[in-house]
Amino acid sequence: MSYQAYLDAIEAKTGKTPQQLLDEAAARGFGPGTKAGEVVDWLRDDYGVGRGHAMALYGVLKKGADGAVPEKHVGAAGSHRDESATLRLDGIAARDS
Repeated sequence: MSYQAYLDAIEAKTGKTPQQLLDEAAARGFGPGTKAGEVVDWLRDDYGVGRGHAMALYGVLKKGADGAVPEKHVGAAGSHRDESATLRLDGIAARDS
């Protein structure tokens, strides 16, 4: 599953775009220095998000939309392939319009 697909699945489960969740994380005081377990626990407890999906959002929290996708997966073949090194955080509807 690509990073973007993980983020899209989180949006489908929570009803919130990745950016809305990142804003909520910031309001909770979470940032690049926050430990992964804190973010995983929050997303699990508040939204029922599983560890793998939570870690994808944590990667964006830690490295940003331009740094979370490993370069080796951009444009590569396989299940972890992402079209772009830059992730869309504005939600599925914004891409579809």
